[in-house]
Amino acid sequence: MNLPVDVGIIGPAWLAGLLVLSTHVPLGRRVIARGIIFLDLAVAQIAGLGVMIAQASAWNDHVQMLLAYAAGISGALLLYWTERRWPDVQEAIIGTAFILAATAGMIVVATSPHGHEFLDDLLSGQILWVEYRQLLPLAILYTGVLTLWLGIGRRVGDWLFYLLFAVAVTASVQLVGIYLVFASLIIPALTAKNVRRGATIFALATGITGYTLGLLLSTWFDLPAGPVIVWSLAACGITGTLIHLGLSRSR
Repeated sequence: MNLPVDVGIIGPAWLAGLLVLSTHVPLGRRVIARGIIFLDLAVAQIAGLGVMIAQASAWNDHVQMLLAYAAGISGALLLYWTERRWPDVQEAIIGTAFILAATAGMIVVATSPHGHEFLDDLLSGQILWVEYRQLLPLAILYTGVLTLWLGIGRRVGDWLFYLLFAVAVTASVQLVGIYLVFASLIIPALTAKNVRRGATIFALATGITGYTLGLLLSTWFDLPAGPVIVWSLAACGITGTLIHLGLSRSR
């Protein structure tokens, strides 16, 4: 069977996936290590709420972007403060923040004629509609995030992690949607959790394989790309875990 591959569509989407993974794998490993699994969902949903408010107000794209970053960063710093103030219930606070932001978004777009469509796009993303011109600003932003995190992030403190996390997640939500942001952060990092050597490379390989497979399947069978990539990431994560367990036992 000779299945076609439209490089014009898959190319920018695949590169977008690589860019998302470049920051989400190291940040996701930090999330797993700290046990704050739903932080990314909460921050992503808060950033999405900012986009919804701007979209409902019919503001231009630049204002929407600024409002998304303001919402995401404000939400992340608020969660950083609650972690320091009430660390024993931080996970519950994160979950509450997520559900409040999610339902607030539904209220905001309820009266919009395209509200349901916009909400679906924000969750599932439109990665197949990504264009090359969108990738350069994202690459510059992610380079700055990675440079700060790998350079001084671990020495400065958790507040910088929350800040950089919010910036990266807010950018990714507007590009690939909330579902893919969560999957890109958690699944590769979870797969590499027990890998002692080359854990980051192992996680990146899992993520890249998942994005590649998901994009191919979604275009071949005309399925929504975001959900298919999420399932492909999960399948690659399970496969990678089984391979690692098999190799570990053989040693």
